[in-house]
Amino acid sequence: MSTAAQGSVQSNQVVILTVTTLASFLIPIMSSAVNVALPAISSEYNMDVITLGWVTTSYMLASAALLIPFGRLSDMYGRRNIFIFGLFVFLGGSVLSALATSGAMLLGSRAVQGIGGSAIFATSVAILISAFPPDKRGNVLGINTAAVYLGLSLGPFIGGILTESAGWKSIFVMGSAFSVICLGGSLWRFREDKAESIAGNFDLPGSVVYCLTLLLTMYGISQVPETRAVYSIVAGFITAAAFCWWETRARDPLINLRIFKGNRGFTFSNLAALVNYSGTWAVSFMMSLYLQYAKGFDPRTTGVILVTSPAVQAVFSPFFGKLSDRLEPRLLASSGMATTAIGIALLAFVGRDTSIVYIVVGLAVLGFGFALFSAPNTNAVMSSAERQDYGLASAVLSTMRQVGMMLSMGIVWTVLALVVGRVEITPEHYGDLITSVKISFLLCASLCVGAIFFSTARGDIHRKSAAP
Repeated sequence: MSTAAQGSVQSNQVVILTVTTLASFLIPIMSSAVNVALPAISSEYNMDVITLGWVTTSYMLASAALLIPFGRLSDMYGRRNIFIFGLFVFLGGSVLSALATSGAMLLGSRAVQGIGGSAIFATSVAILISAFPPDKRGNVLGINTAAVYLGLSLGPFIGGILTESAGWKSIFVMGSAFSVICLGGSLWRFREDKAESIAGNFDLPGSVVYCLTLLLTMYGISQVPETRAVYSIVAGFITAAAFCWWETRARDPLINLRIFKGNRGFTFSNLAALVNYSGTWAVSFMMSLYLQYAKGFDPRTTGVILVTSPAVQAVFSPFFGKLSDRLEPRLLASSGMATTAIGIALLAFVGRDTSIVYIVVGLAVLGFGFALFSAPNTNAVMSSAERQDYGLASAVLSTMRQVGMMLSMGIVWTVLALVVGRVEITPEHYGDLITSVKISFLLCASLCVGAIFFSTARGDIHRKSAAP
């Protein structure tokens, strides 16, 4: 390769890394900023604690249901195209959220954001992996993962400042601005590698049944312990069986099961991600409620405290991502899961008089454990997939993440519904809220302990990829 050609490739790599990293920063900064604004949103629209959770859940439902279809579409018709489409839709959802005049409109706008976010998450890692050689994957994934955690760390702080100074809708104005920047970069320098596209037709019937399966199952989880939750979950299992039946007979299936068959590293790495997010995602949601209600902190102070965990993650993720290029991911990720369990267990003992130092230490331990787990686990997933399946592999991992988030929220919803009830949180309910925090975190810590099994069971990734 000539010097000029090599320089052009490196220049494109820098742009791709920058844009995908910025996009990976955009989604979590919006999510964590909105979490801090939840009490303000509740006050404006008179939402009870369960309905308030749907500000987060409407996004996650839409996102999780479409990740796999967008991943397959990106492998067929171009990852760049789907990525750009996702940015346009996310921009639209952000604008609609900023213009929301009712709680219902906000929930619908968040769902639109979720559709855009699913297209972005389904393709960003695949685009990044395709642009860099195998020996640099851990490094760039570490940078990308650090951006996610940087977004999570800055989100509460920025969300708190924006909510206090300009109102919670300004958070979505910020999201709109970031979307425009990402769009400009991707339209400017992204190039599609047509050689990587796969042949075949898009499995529309399978996609419809798949989306219905996830929506029914996840909606059912969100409604626990109501009776309708059982009907929805059972219906989800029935459609899941129908989906599996269809996929084994379809000429061009939505999910080619060969990506799982005999691929222990891919399967167990994804299961580890599922259980990990099931045990960790709701921590920020519950801590935001605890700090603002039980401890009486304003949104800005709450944001500063919640910065601790993702800030630690952002600092250490590039290092552990690069280290996973040399050490087996199962060793790093399993240690990370154990550390995460310890961090959540520490937070399970908070009360009205718990010191800020204790809370910050617990959040820091949690952040260090997640940094130790996430980038190595992502490296293991993508290294276990064939190049033509990068879009699908990225989408499967993102789906595990989103479903895990939903399961995590399902845990806290169930606990809140049983302990606090479907009411607005007022001073007489603060004791019940603290009890809910304790129970939820003990359950989440238990899940993280269980995830260690899936993390260790994946086997050695590097040894298999190096084998002739």
